[in-house]
Amino acid sequence: MLRRHLIFTDKKENKKGIFSAVLGLISMTGICVAVYQTFLNQGVAFVRGGVSFLLALIFSIAGLVFGIMGKMDKDSFHLLSWVGIILNLLVLACISFTLYAGAYGL
Repeated sequence: MLRRHLIFTDKKENKKGIFSAVLGLISMTGICVAVYQTFLNQGVAFVRGGVSFLLALIFSIAGLVFGIMGKMDKDSFHLLSWVGIILNLLVLACISFTLYAGAYGL
């Protein structure tokens, strides 16, 4: 017996939501790699780690904007928009915590 895949909706996955989630994953990966490299160097951070954090900041802000824009679209699924918003907010929180810990010594 063949199973037929029936779709009873006209909704499709939102391209902006997908882009937001991808930017969030790229940002999170960049931060994790920078923190791991700093750990391997016994706490000495190099310029490439700072550049990685700066790029993650730019990507996460752009991803947050795309996630919000994707959430506003009425005729699409919003799962990846929510995933992108949450990932990008998490990246911004990690960057904020790192800057706070570096400035005030945690």
